[in-house]
Amino acid sequence: MPTSKTQKIINDLTEKIESGELVPGAQIPSAAELRAQYGVSITVVRGAINWLKAKGLVEGHSGLGVFVVEREE
Repeated sequence: MPTSKTQKIINDLTEKIESGELVPGAQIPSAAELRAQYGVSITVVRGAINWLKAKGLVEGHSGLGVFVVEREE
C-alpha cells in the first residue's frame, strides 16, 4: 500500500524518536531541510510536523525550531 509523502516523514521521524536516534531535547531538522531531504512542499512538511505535535512527540519553540519532548514511559 502506498504511503503518502506526509506519512513517510511522520514514520521516519517517529522511528528516529522511538529508537533514540533523536533524544528528548534534540532539535529535528528544519522545515527547509526536511523539504530538501524528502523533495516535498512546505505544506507537506508542516502537515507532518503538526501531526507529530498533536501526538505529543515534538513541540515548537518560536524562533528556535521544533524539539523532541521528554516522554513518560
